[in-house]
Amino acid sequence: MARVAVLLGGLSPERPVSLVSGASCAAAAERLGHTVARIDPADPDWIAQLTAFAPDIAFNGLHGEWGEDGRIQGVLDYLRVPYTHSGVLASALAADKDKAKAVFAQAGLPLAKGRLMHRLEAAKAHPMEPPYVVKPNGGGSSQGVFIVRKGANRPPEQLLDPDWAFGDLVLVEEFIAGKELTVAVMAGRALAVTEIVPAGEWYDFDAKYAEGGSHHVLPAKIEPRITEACLRIAEQAHEALGCRGATRSDFRYDPETDHLVLLEVNTQPGMTPTSLVPEQAAHSGMTFDELVGWILEDASWPR
Repeated sequence: MARVAVLLGGLSPERPVSLVSGASCAAAAERLGHTVARIDPADPDWIAQLTAFAPDIAFNGLHGEWGEDGRIQGVLDYLRVPYTHSGVLASALAADKDKAKAVFAQAGLPLAKGRLMHRLEAAKAHPMEPPYVVKPNGGGSSQGVFIVRKGANRPPEQLLDPDWAFGDLVLVEEFIAGKELTVAVMAGRALAVTEIVPAGEWYDFDAKYAEGGSHHVLPAKIEPRITEACLRIAEQAHEALGCRGATRSDFRYDPETDHLVLLEVNTQPGMTPTSLVPEQAAHSGMTFDELVGWILEDASWPR
């Protein structure tokens, strides 16, 4: 049995999600017999707490800025504490959507057309013909994401908000109608394809986390060739970024045009028992506690 420091909460707008994920994983680690300390890097003395606890493993349950962009990973590397999920470079690349797309393009993976812009520039006039999507270049949980529909008079006025909290760089991409698909990858092997069906117009923050906001179809009811394509592309994306542990790749697929695109790779996927990766693991025969156990066993740091 090991001493496990579960990092949860943090400083990003995704703090509430991280608190839930981290609490679920801490409880699972305790059920597995490990000695667990819950440490919140929002606390100024969190590094002192971590070193005083002297963990064998840090379970990274953080999401968003500081948690999955390579910065917390760099601290843990410096402290020589083995940690879960991807390392510094893979985390930093995946957290920067534009740079990740460059890596994916080099690997020949299918992507939506788009470009990186300053949010104020994107707010002046339509940067491309609607429909299109505007999303922060960093961050996750669909925060700060807008779909500009066909016929819209102008870009989202929220881009001009002086209290905008999602970074000045935004990715403007063509909107792909159709299905929201996702694939979990563990140790380089894709598990399954889930279709996410939002209760509302699209898969926004409320659809992800509010009760009844969406339902999951597992396995997705799509043609076998599209299933195989999603599984293969998710594995290739995981490898191209240099990820380790568990990741989740998100896709859009339009059956009308047969257009499939990879949107992004999440190196710190949600980890509540009802989250997408645990759900696919359960579909493959792995309980939530077994999944947490596997992630802990996979923890490492560059020697």
